[in-house]
This record gives sequence, structure tokens and C-alpha cells, in this order.
Amino acid sequence: ILFFFTSGPGILTRTLLDAGFRVVALESNSDFLPDLQSLENSLDGQFKVIFGDFFRLDPLAHGALKPPAVSSDNLFETMGVAAVPWRADVPLRIFGIVPQQLERNRLWRLLFALYECSSIYRYGRVELNLFISEKEYTVLTAKPGESKIYQALTVLAQIGYEIELLHKEPWSSFATNLKNGGLAIPKATQLPNNHLCLVRLTPQQNLFTGGLKPSNASTFIFMVKQSFAKPRSRLSDRLNSWSLDNSDKLLKALEIPENAAMRSLYPEDYKRLFEALQNCSMFAETLFHDEVLTSVRTIN
Repeated sequence: ILFFFTSGPGILTRTLLDAGFRVVALESNSDFLPDLQSLENSLDGQFKVIFGDFFRLDPLAHGALKPPAVSSDNLFETMGVAAVPWRADVPLRIFGIVPQQLERNRLWRLLFALYECSSIYRYGRVELNLFISEKEYTVLTAKPGESKIYQALTVLAQIGYEIELLHKEPWSSFATNLKNGGLAIPKATQLPNNHLCLVRLTPQQNLFTGGLKPSNASTFIFMVKQSFAKPRSRLSDRLNSWSLDNSDKLLKALEIPENAAMRSLYPEDYKRLFEALQNCSMFAETLFHDEVLTSVRTIN
């Protein structure tokens, strides 16, 4: 079974159907619903369309949800998908196009859900196959030390997901400005953004080994975000700002140079550091408590 959102006029949906997949489509634009519903009626259970917005799954709201907001529990029940243990195989493959408006925010929201095992990730290691901008793909796959593009988002995405580039398609295949015929997506000034990239994001099976758990993942996320507030600062200085008196001993045990800058650490270094801090009596998660809550509310 494949789950497809932002199905639009149905071009990619029909491609998936022609390949023999059973498809459930989530469509947020009511203008496209009649054609998709007609397609659903013409097929014998191979296709189902639901009015809803993938990026309005499980909003922080009370009471009944008003479409296109939708509950992941109701959605997965409709699809007949049951939750599986985290280390089990992928229970569901999701395809879709991430809207360019607030694209970065949408990626952050997926990361919070991943690390907290909330929303779609309550059901296991759900695989995402997303069309995202080349600009954001470049950030997700950046290397340590690459100025400006190696960010907190980079670290958290590479720890949380196996990231595979499946295809790059020129923007002209997707979006044009009807008035002048030019591209509707402006080129980025600092990063390449000439393509839309189909990227597979598969949650790492070993994400929650060691001291990282869904219950403390928000603290880990904020630790990484705070580390990149001053990416050129030294790790030892950052640890001292967290009231850690034995930072030198800790860095030596982790085999990390004392003068290492925050932006020079590899993603796995951040995870090892956090797991070591969990066992350190001088480190208090309460240092981050208010900031973590604010960050979670902002993303949601």
C-alpha cells in the first residue's frame, strides 16, 4: 500500500496506480477532489481519496478536527495500517510534494514527530518519499565544516534518517509563472535550487539505541539547535555554558578535540555527546526545559 499526499490533478497518482500499487491519496485542495473521486469510483478498491492536508496531521487542537486537518489515527485506521515495533520493517511508504511555502518549518515538524515517535511515527519507521527543493536537499546532506549549510537541521536529519536521492527534476517540469512563462520558483542566491529533488527518508533502525529515547528527544533537539546558535564557538565553551565542570574529561573520553568547533562535529558526535551527558551528574536537562517547550509549540 502507498500513501500519497498533495495529489493535485492526479498525474503522479495515476503513475503509481499504473505501476500496480494500491494507493490512498490525501488531497487538501477541494478543486481536485471531483476528478480524484471519479478515478476512485472507476477502480475496484485500488484507489481511495481522502479530503485532508498531510501537513495538518494531528494539530495541537481540542475537540473534533475540521477538514482538511486530520487525525493520523483515523487516517491509518482507514488505510488498514497497524502499528509495528520501531525495529520492524517499514510499515508504510508515503509519497508527496512538500509545498514551498514554509518548507523548512514543515521539515522541522516531521523531525519533531520522528524523534518523539508521535503522529505517523507512532506506527513505526514510516518511509517518506518527498519532493523537496534542491536548496533544502543540499542542507540535509551537508558535511561538517561547510559554512552556512551545515546546520542543526542537517545534524538531526542525518541522525534520524537514511537519506537517499532518488531523482532530480528541473523546476520547469512542475511550476511556471503563467504571466511571463518564467519559473515560479526563484533561484536561491547562496545555494543551488534549479531542481526539485525526490528524496527517500527512511527512519534509522538504531535511532533509539543508547541514551536517546522519545521521552528525552526534545531535549536532544534543542541541545543541537542551541549548539548551532554560534556554530564557530568551541565545544568546550558550550559545555561550560551548560554548567558542566568536567568537560575536559568528557571530551577526552569521547575522543573529541578540546578546541573542536560546533560546526566541525559529525552528526554521530552530537548523539554520542548527548548520551554521555545523560550519565553526567553535573548536566541537568532542566536547563533546557522552558526553551524546549517553547520550541515544540512554535514548530507545531
